[in-house]
Amino acid sequence: MGSGVSGGLEELRSRQWEQLTGLLSGLVPANRFYTAKFEEAGVRLPVASPADFSETIPFTSKQELVEDQRRAPPYGGNLTFPIQHYTRCHQTSGTTGSPLRWLDTPESWRWMLCNWMEVFRAAGVGAADRVFFPFSFGPFIGFWLAFEAAAEMGCLCLPGGGLSTGARIRSILDHGATVLCATPTYAIRLAEVAVAEGIDLRDCPVRTIIVAGEPGGSVPSTRSRLEALWPTARVFDHHGMTEVGPVTYECPAKPGTLHVIESAFITEIIDPETLRAVPEGQAGELVLTTLGRIGSPLIRYRTGDFVRAVPRGTGAPACACGRIELALEGGILGRVDNMIIVRGVNVFPSAIEEVIRSHPEIGEYQVQVQTSNALTELKILVEPVVEGEDLTRVIQSLQKRFLNSFSLRVPVTGVLHGTLPRFELKARRWVPMGT
Repeated sequence: MGSGVSGGLEELRSRQWEQLTGLLSGLVPANRFYTAKFEEAGVRLPVASPADFSETIPFTSKQELVEDQRRAPPYGGNLTFPIQHYTRCHQTSGTTGSPLRWLDTPESWRWMLCNWMEVFRAAGVGAADRVFFPFSFGPFIGFWLAFEAAAEMGCLCLPGGGLSTGARIRSILDHGATVLCATPTYAIRLAEVAVAEGIDLRDCPVRTIIVAGEPGGSVPSTRSRLEALWPTARVFDHHGMTEVGPVTYECPAKPGTLHVIESAFITEIIDPETLRAVPEGQAGELVLTTLGRIGSPLIRYRTGDFVRAVPRGTGAPACACGRIELALEGGILGRVDNMIIVRGVNVFPSAIEEVIRSHPEIGEYQVQVQTSNALTELKILVEPVVEGEDLTRVIQSLQKRFLNSFSLRVPVTGVLHGTLPRFELKARRWVPMGT
């Protein structure tokens, strides 16, 4: 497993192609899902070149996987080996539709652990660190992988499941945890509870916060908020999916830029409408092919993540950190399926969050969405960090920012402290109006 620092793009492409051809050669007829999919598309293996791969191999969508598991429950046909070869089962969160179950062999699990170790290394995490995980581990894959990867690196791993938020804060301090793994939302929540309980985080041993599960880690105002609340720590963003495992790590030299672990993935960026590759530097949908998850692979998987790659040449490394792996400017810009059109304006949730989180007086917020006669309207509720704080000026500022940034009049209403729901995993702040 490599970080992409040594060697050049030619060497990286050569390794990718070798892994890809090996992967494809083992799918037909062993993998029922891809055997049927390739046959329907008229695919003839082996593919002759990378260009042939992108021209002839069809995309894979999440809806196809959902339908496959519906037709052949509980795991579908995307299994390359007999069921007795699989030792791990996880499930997607279901925030964007029906949840998917995903199985892994020991070899696939090892591949993903190596990818998670890349995330830790890029964040400067090593064997001397103590890593705190403030969650009860259920079917969600991310924290299982992170926990095991940290343990394998020699870190002291501290589970925080079954504790209240206040007890988790005290556990972080008692154990001298130096690294915190959380969603951006819950890292903010931990800090707010610390303040409420009179705990001064300026004396906190945490020096690194690795966030995932939401786009907030690459949203500048959310990152600033986190680092203000945790003054001893730097925030490192990361993203992955149950279907593909860990995908990116934050650039050590450029906060807010994510590098794709290209030793593990074939990466494409396409226009979600035309399905053609976008020009370098243009935003589009991230498409991934998993090179090492042979037991349950994904070929040209449309992730739904909206990204913009930094153009790179064939000469010197494209990034100040020395890495040649693809850099995504601004991280995950949004979800293709989460973008909504409000009076003709394309709006991503991350853009709304950037405006709201620029006001430290706001503790939590909710976006209510109403669609009537094909017209979509937004209403935003904001809650103060401190009980009884007057948000009148903040509300006026927000409404002015929305008008200036999006040319939209968005009503903003203040609610009492403690009114809006709190979240430990992925926050669900966008709700139908009236819920």
